Amino acid sequence: MPFRPVVLIVAAADMEAEAYRAYCLENVAAHYDVVLITDAEPTWERPYLLDWEVADPTDQAALTAAALALTERYPVAGVMTWTEWYLVPVARLARRLGLPTPGPEVMQGCRNKATSRALFARHAVPSATSNGVRTVAEAARAAQHIGYPIVLKPAARAGSAGVIRVDTPEELPDAYAFAAQAARLGAEGTEVLVEEYLDGPEVSVECVTYHGTTTVVAVTRKTVGLPPYFEEIAHAVDAADPLLATVAPTAQAAVQALGVTDGVSHVELRLVDGRPRLIEVNARLGGDMIGHLVHLATGVDLARVAADIACGRAPDLTRTHSRAAAIRMIYPAHSGTLTARHLTDGFAEQAPWLERAHFHRDVGDQLMLPPDGDLFTARIGFLITTGPTADVARDRSQEAYRHLTVQVAPHPTAVPAQDSAT
Repeated sequence: MPFRPVVLIVAAADMEAEAYRAYCLENVAAHYDVVLITDAEPTWERPYLLDWEVADPTDQAALTAAALALTERYPVAGVMTWTEWYLVPVARLARRLGLPTPGPEVMQGCRNKATSRALFARHAVPSATSNGVRTVAEAARAAQHIGYPIVLKPAARAGSAGVIRVDTPEELPDAYAFAAQAARLGAEGTEVLVEEYLDGPEVSVECVTYHGTTTVVAVTRKTVGLPPYFEEIAHAVDAADPLLATVAPTAQAAVQALGVTDGVSHVELRLVDGRPRLIEVNARLGGDMIGHLVHLATGVDLARVAADIACGRAPDLTRTHSRAAAIRMIYPAHSGTLTARHLTDGFAEQAPWLERAHFHRDVGDQLMLPPDGDLFTARIGFLITTGPTADVARDRSQEAYRHLTVQVAPHPTAVPAQDSAT
């Protein structure tokens, strides 16, 4: 059997991890022997693992002890994570083990959006005007300076948690309370940011950096809904997207400004009057199955690429095909109890372009939309479709959605949501 290096993965063990990250573990395990540190006994992960340790990855001492136990048993060549909350602890761990890693201070800069904004400004990367605040009075002064509409967001959260658009001063107190509640959970900063609202289409740029050189692999077109919140409802990746040339230089400049020298990055931006403006750089694989969409559309396996770089190997970014893939998230129309969710019988068999239909909520589960909930409490599942172009993949996504039955018994005070996916 050919030699297979051992890679240590640090990842969360929860329902969302299985739903949205199982493909990452499967793809890495196809090329590496995998040892895992996670916060609960592995279940679905076990077929892909050589061994594991259970520890809280946010506890640096516990994480280090678990890693040292694994490195005593196996010749670990690299350590990696795709869990946002673990980026800084894992960078510290890799440095402690003498393994390839961007510095923990670099990960801190990526995790704290206030630091990111300062670095973008220093390196002339087009971004949004932003002020960090700690009280609603400070937020009001910053909003008056920037001008409405504004966006409030936690300085160090992810998944659009606590992010809200504010159009008038009257909306500010409640919106600030919503953002501040989420901000208090940030490990790398508890400020609330008051930011200029960037009005334009949102995209993400999937980047690979190796030894300081960043290659843009794909651009993801996003659909954001449930205003005034920023829930990500759909994504599409087209290997031949002409937008790639427009956004690539800005994404590369943002990665360089933050000091990222190695790894996979998910760079979010908006196109304002056709010109890219930075939202943030996530120094990890994109969520919401975006890495899988990139693999379907281009043939580039970002999960394997991340493992290669973690182990000090040059990644293979060769495109093996050119097509498109789309994902549509399944949200309820209102908060409540899920009473039914299924596709029309026989539809999947008649639609070979339906790559998968996945439900991670079961009948009887409670669903909660913002402001009381977030994507972790609201989403029911997702549909992934493929096609020769993004337009075809999205049209097929809509067709699959029409064959979907979702029934939710509303809570007594539930307010219907507006799903803006197209």
